[in-house]
Amino acid sequence: MHLHRYEKWWLTFGIGALIIFLAIVGIQAFHQGHQPPSAKVKVDPERVDQTEPFTKPGLHKVTGKDWDYELVIVASAFMFNPGEIEIPRGSKVKIIATTKDVVHGFEVAGTNINMMLEPGYVSEYITTFKKNGEYLIVCNEYCGTGHHMMSARLKVVDKA
Repeated sequence: MHLHRYEKWWLTFGIGALIIFLAIVGIQAFHQGHQPPSAKVKVDPERVDQTEPFTKPGLHKVTGKDWDYELVIVASAFMFNPGEIEIPRGSKVKIIATTKDVVHGFEVAGTNINMMLEPGYVSEYITTFKKNGEYLIVCNEYCGTGHHMMSARLKVVDKA
């Protein structure tokens, strides 16, 4: 089989680029310790209602932490608990969420908050709400026939 010299150049360039790419990924993964985030906290999906902090879903003021509030959310069968949340503007909030049944999404429309909620795992996200307004929380992972009805409301209001 005879290859034209330009084909040989392109094959050499392609294989060389692939080797360089794999070397960079390998160095980052093994030498520098880069890895995808892992679920640090697990929960029994059948006992979510009996497991702290999911026994009391909602917004809770905290002290002695790097954030002002913890927002505890439980997703299940086409609903979020709580369905309405009111957060003071400028507050740093740690969102702690899980699901009891199937994979759900947790997206706060108009923000960069987007988490996947998986049974048995706890998802966490820390953010600061800087603008007043009403935000829609939607499930962005298909979870069944009532998926299109699954939503909640988050209101950011001035501090009292």
